Amino acid sequence: MPHAAHTAHTAQSARPSVAIVGAGPGGLASAVLLSTSGFDVTVYEAGPAIGGRTAHVRAGEYRFDRGPTFFMMPYVLDEVFAAAGTRLADEVELTRLDPMYRLVLGRTTDGKPTGPRSNLQVEATQDIAEMARRVAAINPRDGQAFTRFINDNRKKLQLSESILRNPMRSPLDLFSSETWKDTLRVGPILKPWQSVHEQLSEYFEHPLVRLAVSFQSKYLGMSPFECPSLFTILPFIEYEYGIWHPRGGCHELMRALARVAITAGATIHCDAPVVGVEFDDAPTPAAKGVTIGGHGPLAHTTQRHDYVFLNADASHALQRLIPQRVQQKLRPSEQPEQLDKKRYSCSTAMLYLGVDGEVELPHHTIYVSSQYEQNLRDICELGKLSEDPSVYVCNPSRIDPTLAPIGKSSIYLLIPTPNCDAPIDWKRAMPAYRELALDQVRDQMGVDLRDRIEAEVVYTPDSWRTMHINKGATFNLAHNMGQMLHWRPQNQLTGVDNVYLVGGGTHPGSGLPTIFLSAQISTRMLCDRAGLRYSGATNDVTTIAKSRTMREPTIASV
Repeated sequence: MPHAAHTAHTAQSARPSVAIVGAGPGGLASAVLLSTSGFDVTVYEAGPAIGGRTAHVRAGEYRFDRGPTFFMMPYVLDEVFAAAGTRLADEVELTRLDPMYRLVLGRTTDGKPTGPRSNLQVEATQDIAEMARRVAAINPRDGQAFTRFINDNRKKLQLSESILRNPMRSPLDLFSSETWKDTLRVGPILKPWQSVHEQLSEYFEHPLVRLAVSFQSKYLGMSPFECPSLFTILPFIEYEYGIWHPRGGCHELMRALARVAITAGATIHCDAPVVGVEFDDAPTPAAKGVTIGGHGPLAHTTQRHDYVFLNADASHALQRLIPQRVQQKLRPSEQPEQLDKKRYSCSTAMLYLGVDGEVELPHHTIYVSSQYEQNLRDICELGKLSEDPSVYVCNPSRIDPTLAPIGKSSIYLLIPTPNCDAPIDWKRAMPAYRELALDQVRDQMGVDLRDRIEAEVVYTPDSWRTMHINKGATFNLAHNMGQMLHWRPQNQLTGVDNVYLVGGGTHPGSGLPTIFLSAQISTRMLCDRAGLRYSGATNDVTTIAKSRTMREPTIASV
């Protein structure tokens, strides 16, 4: 994607004008939906290129996804493309992975790690019958329970989907005309008083089996011992809809959204950081434009717009981009001092490594600490670095030659860490933690990368914080019960007239599929407000999209 301003044609001043602050996945999906619904859309991105946390990181000839490295529920994004008359499959080459990932589960005896030789290794497959057999090899009764778990969570997601697809402004929205039937039916299944771990304990006896279907809580930056039981749908979604690799990495999804948005009439400006939203002084404040900082062509200008979509980190946007006199009109929970008191997700330390030669690891490998509960306490409660941290490695070069020179590999290494509330001096701590991470890959996964590293980029929680991510919490606000649904910053800000949120910091939450759902919710709300037909509002779009991409036959055996 070029780095300058882009437009398909001149702005049509007769159309209502929308400023989108941030060209992350939520902002770009909103740009597609709003442009095809009849709005004049301008996206302002602070960085030199689109993508936000789903941008590329470069090190010489190597490229890496900055954040998400796999894609789930492709039918949700297909709905966005369908609004523009195209298909996800026509815009991005997707490959479904089987096995989806390799789990390396550390073991302990009497609370002490037993070492890599006794680690339990599980290849997760989307073949449910085969996966049940693999689970049964660990514990026979758990193998039988696995199929029941999948069937129960299929029903849970089905009954939760109307809640995930509609705005949640108050408890009354749980009983709106779109949601009330599902709310009544899903309530007894959800068991909101339970954590993921507690609910999984009703299915599975073996602690390592419970880990194998609960580590996905980390996708939200949370511990399964705290994460609400709703999120047992995360492993189900993997097994039902698969784990997908976009050729070129997840950033290619962003490039495709940008192309389609531009074709639909949107304009995208990079190097155009929004430093403030301008409001009029009416009794109910209304945004009238955005002020641009930085050093790009639009620096030190105010751009006039009828509506504003905030795709920046929600906490940062509410604290830094909204004037103080307007902040006082927001809900108490969305005012700056209250935002800092909320629970936030963990952060991550990252090694992006250009490596000589092929690496004998699957596309995705996850080592789950042998001291998993202690590792989670260190991250979520104690704010310290673990002696035996969990580690995730992505090795997309196994099937994708576009990310590294021929014969070489782009390796993405992630370590969950405390966020920036923890008293950790990352400049001093990261060199040793880098060595520990490489030790974990060598000792727990059997691959020594050290002498093969040709290029390297390192991120710490401080790196994420410099990107205006509050507290460096990579996965936004935590998803505990008090910060979900109507308790989360809302898709349309209350107390102001025409400002909307989109992204992981609003309903329905973090992760690419739910971010795309937030774009659908927010754009639909604005269309209702402006009296324009929402381009995605076709009754059969979900059914069509699911049938087209959910079980697409392109499979890579990795």
